[in-house]
Amino acid sequence: MCTPDSAVSSDPLLDTVLRGRELLAAFQPVVRLEDNKVVAHEGLMRIAGRACSPLELLDRARAAGRLGELETVAAGTLARSFDFDRGGRLLVNLSAHAILQGALRPQQVIEVLLSAGRDLGRFVIEITERDIVEDVGRLADALGYLRAAGIRIALDDFGNGHSNFELWHELSPEYVKLDRYLIHHIADSPGRLSIVRSLVQVAESLGAELVAEGVERLQDLAIIKDLGIPYAQGYLLGRPASEVALAVPAEVREARFEKLPVWPRARRASDFRGVTAAHLLIDAPSLTDEASNFDAEQLFRNHPDLPSLPVVDADGQPLGLINRRVFNERMAVPFARELNGRKSCVLLMHAAPIVCDVGQSIDAMSEILLGEDQRYLSDGFIITRDGRYLGVGTGEALVRRVTELRIEAARYANPLTLLPGNIPISEHIGRLLETGRSFVAAYCDLNSFKPYNDQYGYFRGDRMIRLVASTLLKHVQPSMDFVGHVGGDDFVVLLQSEDWERRCRDIIADFNAASRALFDEPDLARGVLESEDRSGRYTTFPLTTLTIGVVQVDPARYDSAEQVASDAAAAKRHAKRHGLGLHGVATAEPVTE
Repeated sequence: MCTPDSAVSSDPLLDTVLRGRELLAAFQPVVRLEDNKVVAHEGLMRIAGRACSPLELLDRARAAGRLGELETVAAGTLARSFDFDRGGRLLVNLSAHAILQGALRPQQVIEVLLSAGRDLGRFVIEITERDIVEDVGRLADALGYLRAAGIRIALDDFGNGHSNFELWHELSPEYVKLDRYLIHHIADSPGRLSIVRSLVQVAESLGAELVAEGVERLQDLAIIKDLGIPYAQGYLLGRPASEVALAVPAEVREARFEKLPVWPRARRASDFRGVTAAHLLIDAPSLTDEASNFDAEQLFRNHPDLPSLPVVDADGQPLGLINRRVFNERMAVPFARELNGRKSCVLLMHAAPIVCDVGQSIDAMSEILLGEDQRYLSDGFIITRDGRYLGVGTGEALVRRVTELRIEAARYANPLTLLPGNIPISEHIGRLLETGRSFVAAYCDLNSFKPYNDQYGYFRGDRMIRLVASTLLKHVQPSMDFVGHVGGDDFVVLLQSEDWERRCRDIIADFNAASRALFDEPDLARGVLESEDRSGRYTTFPLTTLTIGVVQVDPARYDSAEQVASDAAAAKRHAKRHGLGLHGVATAEPVTE
């Protein structure tokens, strides 16, 4: 029910607006990205000659119990002011709060929209909400009434505020508008990109079309188009105005989106999140401090695979670990069984074991591997929950798990350069092939790197590899050219830049010049390195330089990323074998070595 007039506090500005005065309409275009056509406008209210913002006015109306009145007046003003012949559909904002409070009845909304003299199929109601919606079912019923009349429904500001998955699922909106927070600078944010990619899949499953709000940069628009989001809205595409927009700005019309944008990626060497001590947990029996060494001996016999036995107090809190090998050696001493067999097992216990909570991350536990105390390799460690014994873990399992995770992480991001590894490289090649875009695959490798590493050591060798990475990044166009690190001194660059050959030659020249700073003067003066060859003979090698093998890829001729990588590697080997700094082949040519 609407709040009675007698209970409504006086607000002169609100009273004036509700009488239909000082409320102006503004319209911001919604663009279909497939053809850059303006297909709809969102209606926004403005207050003539007042410093009060629309949001402030809505807050005042809500506080006064007149939110439904204000939204009704605004909807009518927008509907009567909109140029339906040229503007497409009209999106009108209504709050879930006003609908659920009974201040905005569905039939009342229909009557207001019909005052524009247009078919209700030309309207989309955007549901906004700044509070948690307690009764989603009742809101769905109200919107079902509007939908039955031909009005479409949009869920506004998804990803911020209280537009959530429950509302999306229960309301089944035709459109979901992704909040500006998710879209702004998405081209620079791996996190936002991951979220939006997931929402694209959700939208496909639930049958909704997405609208990206807050689009202000061409690079963000390129990512949005690549993700397949059908509609967008934002200052880049058109600012709110009293007149409808007939076309997108020239900057957008003239922009070229033929190139596949490079997705931003998190630059971290490893990601052990979600992998905890629970993954190492072994359900093992424990002893109390009242148990004897004979009891410990019997448990070791019953569990021959256990390297250690934990000892706990009456509350289950760890006291120590009994190492099997140490225990057996001490019990094997003459008369040890007779003297110590019936004594408490704490006598042969190590009283300062390594203890980890079950929720502790493997990343944090990997610090154990770096510590001076290496007893974990033989004793293992105790795993607890809330300070009480839960089980044990072995040093062998910890080393194996950390090694596996680091190898897996290196496939995604090289730990030395933080560049994308093998899996992202293959994924990007796959995207290029799938979308039918021509590109160049450049395989980069160092000549005489092993002799350099042998002579100068791995630390200087790492500096050389990082120099390759920085040189590649310096000379590519980051929005369309992808740089990946296969491993060691092998890199792959996937270029869509038209001037790819010039870039490759500049990369070689720049690296070969900059790398001289990594040699000692005597080697520079001689122009050679002295080291053992693969057969163990001491000989000379040329100074380390960069070679690039290039394949110009026609997507129609390749079925997989592996084929592209194989041909690029063959071109690189040909270049190295024949002493060429840059060797390129077209797809139509046989790639020979």
